Amino acid sequence: MLVHPQFNPVALSIGPLDVRWYGLMYLTAFILFVALGRAHARRRPELGWDAQQIDDLLFYGVLGVILGGRLGYILFYKPAYYFSHPVEMFAVWQGGMAFHGGFLGVLIAVWLFARSHDRPWLAVTDFIAPLVPLGLAAGRLGNFINGELVGRVTDVPWAMIFPQVDMQPRHPSQLYQFTLEGVCLFVLLWVFSAKPRPRGLVSAVFLIGYGGFRFLAEFGREPDDFLGLLALNLSMGQWLSLPMIVIGIVMAVIAVRRAADT
Repeated sequence: MLVHPQFNPVALSIGPLDVRWYGLMYLTAFILFVALGRAHARRRPELGWDAQQIDDLLFYGVLGVILGGRLGYILFYKPAYYFSHPVEMFAVWQGGMAFHGGFLGVLIAVWLFARSHDRPWLAVTDFIAPLVPLGLAAGRLGNFINGELVGRVTDVPWAMIFPQVDMQPRHPSQLYQFTLEGVCLFVLLWVFSAKPRPRGLVSAVFLIGYGGFRFLAEFGREPDDFLGLLALNLSMGQWLSLPMIVIGIVMAVIAVRRAADT
């Protein structure tokens, strides 16, 4: 039976300042975005991206992730609590970020970027789609280091005990999500986006891929204790992933049909 190493959430201390692993994972995600963005621009020079534009896009994206992720957590997961304790909406150091909210925040931020740089919105989302998954992987690694968002109780041979939660063997669901939503999705999108595709198709593959991988990984993840399983015994994460899959399929069909008609 595996046991979680119970890492110290503080990676290092500089005087009174504590640098936490989770913060370092966010920093890693942003660095990966810039590095991969520049590599993607070099291999696809016809897309017309330069280093300054990628840096500007990162700024917009960071705002979208933080504001959207926090607002999404408040609205999707604990609306009643935060409406009763409005001051705590700003207590981000206590945790509480939602991917689906961050995703919506990024879409809005990308729309603002596209508008200010006179670029088609879908052309921008197609460019950034392959740059995102490894950042998501870094976030899931941070969840694992913190021993949070644990999996459901199981008897599989690779089950892990998280002593900071309880002594029951559980799925290491953070590592499932690291592998599926992070590494596998990155490889899929990086290879797929290496060649010209109809506008919107890379974005569609991201939606289908992330939604599908997240839906599967949620079967191993313990539902939030304040929500539990919802209709059809699906978690909130699964219900929020289903629209992504449907929208992605519709976008893919439209993109392919438009390309065929031109």
